[in-house]
Amino acid sequence: MNAFMENNRKNTILLAVLAVVLAVLPWALGGLFENGNSWLRAVDFALLYIMLALGLNIVVGYAGLLDLGYIAFYAVGAYLFAILNSPHLQAILPTWLSHPPFLVMMILAAVVAGIFGVLLGSPTLKLRGDYLAIVTLGFGEIVRIFMNNLDRPVNITNGPQGINNIKPVQIAGYDFGRPIEFLGLTFEKIHLYYYLILAFCALIIFVSIRLQNSRIGRAWVAIREDEIAANAMGINTRNVKLLAFAMGASFGGVSGALFASFQGFVSPESFVLMESIMVLCMVVLGGMGNIPGVILGAIIVSITPELLRDIINPLQMAIAGKRVVDPENLRMLIFGLAMIIIMLVRPAGLWPSKRRRAELKPKTKAIALQEKASLQDAERNHE
Repeated sequence: MNAFMENNRKNTILLAVLAVVLAVLPWALGGLFENGNSWLRAVDFALLYIMLALGLNIVVGYAGLLDLGYIAFYAVGAYLFAILNSPHLQAILPTWLSHPPFLVMMILAAVVAGIFGVLLGSPTLKLRGDYLAIVTLGFGEIVRIFMNNLDRPVNITNGPQGINNIKPVQIAGYDFGRPIEFLGLTFEKIHLYYYLILAFCALIIFVSIRLQNSRIGRAWVAIREDEIAANAMGINTRNVKLLAFAMGASFGGVSGALFASFQGFVSPESFVLMESIMVLCMVVLGGMGNIPGVILGAIIVSITPELLRDIINPLQMAIAGKRVVDPENLRMLIFGLAMIIIMLVRPAGLWPSKRRRAELKPKTKAIALQEKASLQDAERNHE
């Protein structure tokens, strides 16, 4: 009991310290770097990727369903927010759909993206492995191509030009598109969106933890381990799989809506296949099925390009006196090499779940013999 209370106390202290660090992070970045706002922008996108990775973790990490078209739900949330909060279609939209309240918009984005998740999951229930990956990949490309071509005969998405002039978030009369004075501090747009995205990220982390420890979470894991055995134990595999697709998609929809509001512009180029692969890499690199590992993977994959962008060019100039390799190409080369090394050295990810670590690291013969001897001793003592 004392150990349990001590553990809770440590966790509370760690959470309090983390909350303080995250609260002062925008000001710390501004003080440490000349381009503090660009680094804060990178942190904002890292938080969006954390939400995306946690959503994909439900589908891939918990339920074991390989989804290569996950970025489509990100696109659904972004375009839904853009259409309802920009002048693009305001003339033909009903009054009750014109610039809905922010929280209503977020709920709507989650629900609509969840419906698209069910639409994707329904025809793929009997598919597994490579076949499921191909179908989901096709779904992601179909959504992107639709967004790229729905400018005729009725202009819904404005085609490849995208939708701009998206209205900023307004909460309690505060416009997040303008600086706000509070407690003697001036909060710019990028600061306001940082705290807003951080709040939704914390909410999604909380929901993910509750799902992981719930009956539904255990059912997802059972399906991942052995779907036939899970079905024999009374789990409705069809409904549970659809729920995994819907929950993961809803997280992507929320992230997409925040992305559209933050950027003020959306276009099909933001939702290409490479984005789906990057989010999948975040989940695999960090540790599938483990929430802290997925968060770590999302931070590493999203922040590393910014670090390399500020390091590669000065380093090349110092060594060769000119830019020898394009930073973008070198970034992808380093990223691919890192993924290969990680998969060889730590196939379970940087921070794997205990279950996955045990699966990929079977007991050695010595440990097995030691456990067998201990079991035999226990049986003798019992007799």
